Amino acid sequence: MKKNFDVIVVGAGPSGMMAAIAAAEAGAEILLIEKNKKLGRKLLLTGGGRCNVTNNRDVDDLISHIPGNGKFLYSTFSQWNNLDIMEFFESNGVHLKEEDHGRMFPVTDKSKTIVDALANKLQELNVTLLTNTVVKKLLHDEESITGVRTEIEDFQSHCVVLTTGGRTYPSTGATGDGYRLVKRVGHTITPLFATESPLVSEDSFIKEKTLQGISLQDVELSIVDEKNKAVVSHTMDLLFTHFGLSGPAALRCSYFVNRLLEKQETVTAVLDCFPDKTLPQLVAEMQDQTAGSKKNLKNALQSFLPDRLLQFYLEQAELEQIVAEKATDEQLERLAKLFKHFPITITKTFPLEKSFVTGGGIQLTEVSPKTMESKIINGLFFGGELLDINGYTGGFNITAGFCTGHVAGTHAAEVASYFHY
Repeated sequence: MKKNFDVIVVGAGPSGMMAAIAAAEAGAEILLIEKNKKLGRKLLLTGGGRCNVTNNRDVDDLISHIPGNGKFLYSTFSQWNNLDIMEFFESNGVHLKEEDHGRMFPVTDKSKTIVDALANKLQELNVTLLTNTVVKKLLHDEESITGVRTEIEDFQSHCVVLTTGGRTYPSTGATGDGYRLVKRVGHTITPLFATESPLVSEDSFIKEKTLQGISLQDVELSIVDEKNKAVVSHTMDLLFTHFGLSGPAALRCSYFVNRLLEKQETVTAVLDCFPDKTLPQLVAEMQDQTAGSKKNLKNALQSFLPDRLLQFYLEQAELEQIVAEKATDEQLERLAKLFKHFPITITKTFPLEKSFVTGGGIQLTEVSPKTMESKIINGLFFGGELLDINGYTGGFNITAGFCTGHVAGTHAAEVASYFHY
């Protein structure tokens, strides 16, 4: 096997495969090194095994869904963005479909379709693959990259693209190798934490599993700081579990929970089951349902909430024994306030290894936003979750991965071309 390449890409996830494709399309000779036996192991798990490849929104909207340093990606998205991802797959025989909230999936509903398309493109472009191989060290002469050292042998290149992923799903090989490699060449790694992660609570009703299994649609979950000011709110679906809260609303709040937990011991989440109604509107509807009713209050209001949640709120408000028509306006308002503002104490999120996305990573002040090249070592480029960038679930992280990979690969090939003169 030859030892010299124009560009070496380390890590064959979405970012790495796209980096290798972009660099090869630009005319560079590429070596793609992957520690696993097969390409795209984590990619196969995304979107519940269906692979949510991107999200069909405009760039500003995309960036608003990447709370972890999304603005860094303006330059990336000006060069290659979600529309280019869609065009790439369509032009390579993978037809996509749009589902709720702009999420794009292959019409086959199989992640393997996406992985196969990328693998076929790599083969078509004559990218050299080296699987089952771990990169142990970045080779350099203090100023510039000269290659990589694997557990077996060295490979030379003036350009290396590092796309080794974060630390989530370690079973797929995402064990933080890239962080160790870049620290050794002088890069800073910001603290790593879990995002897009379920929320854990020690509240008695959670520990007693009172609401376990209850699923709510289109409710609002807010995270408030110590001054009771909302730092983020999401109106999405929510699931009560044996450990706390899960579902899209909880996952999207987890980034902000972990940011606050760096400064305080617990965080308060506030649940609003009727975000589209004001308190007076909700009270008025409850008055209409209870006026003249001989039923108990729970039966009169049964259309408002799932049975066990309604029972729980009635017990909290000490109204479970009241006949509907005898409920006073003050009592109904007290109950409505619980419907609209129920605090839940969050102590932590799931650990990184059991979460969807890694927060933190290579400090972005040390990376050129235009090229994804290191400002510390010439010829070293980055892409994907290794960077201190994280977004919500729904195709935003994979979009950042594909696009930063494409930009890094394109510019790495350009730099590599200078050495041919």
